[in-house]
Amino acid sequence: MPIATRRGILAAAALLPAPARAALPDRPLRLVLGFPPGSGPDLVARLVADGLKEVLPAGVVVDNKPGAAGAIAAQEVARAAPDGTTLLLGEVGQLAMAPSTYARLPYDPARDFAPIAEVAAADFAFVVPAAVPAANFAEYRAWAKSRPSVFLGTFGAGTPGHFGAAILATGGGFQAEAVHFRSTGDAMSAVLNGNVQGMFGTVALVAPQVRDGRLKALAVTGPARSPLLPGVPSVAELNRPDLAFSAWFGLVAPAATPGPLRDELERLALGALRGPTLQSRMQEAGFRPAGNGQAAFGTLMREETARWAEVVRATGFRAIE
Repeated sequence: MPIATRRGILAAAALLPAPARAALPDRPLRLVLGFPPGSGPDLVARLVADGLKEVLPAGVVVDNKPGAAGAIAAQEVARAAPDGTTLLLGEVGQLAMAPSTYARLPYDPARDFAPIAEVAAADFAFVVPAAVPAANFAEYRAWAKSRPSVFLGTFGAGTPGHFGAAILATGGGFQAEAVHFRSTGDAMSAVLNGNVQGMFGTVALVAPQVRDGRLKALAVTGPARSPLLPGVPSVAELNRPDLAFSAWFGLVAPAATPGPLRDELERLALGALRGPTLQSRMQEAGFRPAGNGQAAFGTLMREETARWAEVVRATGFRAIE
């Protein structure tokens, strides 16, 4: 094709109107969350809401619906009108672990939700009391294997920290018993006092105690070292890729939400998530910003669901209904 002809086609195409964007209803966006105010997920939700308020004239309302490990909130969004005004800020437990940990779940993440955007992740650090005679992962493994069993604390049964402890013990070849606590404060007190001999806690939560010398951090579970604990190796450096896990968060809409509305929600969410202000605030709060769209987040949900199904099956865990 002659160059002049091609230029003419391109010039004509440039004059065509851009595809019309779907218009969201002129009502506040309701961001439903399955955890109480003041929790880590609540902080993520409010950071995201602040970012979205900059581009949504009608505003954003964070609606906390705690209970049943997030199932109440997830079920409500699954049944919500698919009109673009209701989203769930879901996390790994609700969207990837729950199908394997509950025999009867009132929602199906794969069937009932349409992924919109991955928001952020919270990486974990494996910490031990200062009195434990181990300065690194290898020494901890040798110490644990010399004992009949060790107690590993968790923030609750069926959580990433619970299954991470199971992976740690199985891969390390030592016996461990999980001790589940009802609150973050109780779990932290137990590891600080030496009542348990190790725990996976979010990096932001444990970093102050590590810096003060009250706890020792032996590894972080993220893809690289954490800026909050730069002297602590990642599990990749320790050749333990099985321990690479995080508590990730993402936005999902009711499955029947039309494609054009999903695309508009994705555009708005990614615009906020990729902005330097929100990214900086996420990092300051100890989260690793994500900002991946529908396709990438959908892939993450599928892969993580399959991965955790294998882990849960190996542990034999089943949540009490």
